[in-house]
Amino acid sequence: MAKDSFLVGLIGAGIGPSLSPALHEREADRQGLRYLYRLIDIDRLGLPPRSVGDLVRAARDLGFDGLNITHPCKQLVIGHLDALAPQAEALGAVNTVVFEDGRATGHNTDVTGFAASFARGLPDVPLERVVQLGAGGAGAAVAHATLTLGAGRVTVVDALAERAVDLAAGLNRHFGAGRAAAATPDRLADLLPGADGIVHATPTGMAAHPGLPFAAELLRPGLWVAEVVYRPLETELLRAARAAGCATLDGGGMAVFQAADAFRLFTGREPDAARMLSDIGELAGAVTAPK
Repeated sequence: MAKDSFLVGLIGAGIGPSLSPALHEREADRQGLRYLYRLIDIDRLGLPPRSVGDLVRAARDLGFDGLNITHPCKQLVIGHLDALAPQAEALGAVNTVVFEDGRATGHNTDVTGFAASFARGLPDVPLERVVQLGAGGAGAAVAHATLTLGAGRVTVVDALAERAVDLAAGLNRHFGAGRAAAATPDRLADLLPGADGIVHATPTGMAAHPGLPFAAELLRPGLWVAEVVYRPLETELLRAARAAGCATLDGGGMAVFQAADAFRLFTGREPDAARMLSDIGELAGAVTAPK
């Protein structure tokens, strides 16, 4: 008999505004499932990030079916798992943990989520030279996704130079020498004129971090801009990019497709991503169609 009741959760810091509970529970309701998605906020619990291992063990002992993992625990959780799916192992980051037969297996649906959103929203853009802002957890996932989609070369730009260098080195090991390079933000004015597109994967533009990640004057027609931030869906960067004549992709699609992939892993059921895209339109404001 197919299982129809699920208990899942999200471990991270400052996750009160997360749309994951609503995205998962709405889709479960439509499929006739009993599905409870709990937030486990280490800030509210007064716990350090390294406590993620204790929380994963507690969730497994309490009968959870799985967990999503977000900042700042995506790397820290790895040492507390029994197995890693190939993508999570290659990336060195986990955002989804599935409990089955007493074992905890780590997956990464950020990679597949961004890839699916990009293929849907910017299907025909050139990918020879891509500049990516941000080399953190989300940045690592979207850089892997962009190269998996066929990008010729990704230049990773981060204010923390060592972080950009480490990510570029890991990408070159996985995808082949010369596929990635590292740079600091002061080089953006030199990099963007020769780029096909830019992926933005820093917190700038989120409700708590308003503003532009770089000068709007660097945007130009023919440059595509893909955003990872989804709260709000309409970031200052996307507004400036559209005003400059750029094709754009908001962060809503990545949020939906990574949630859909996690839902499939937790339940074994096929989610309806189109319905979930409508959900995020209601929950976070209308999803901006690519132009």
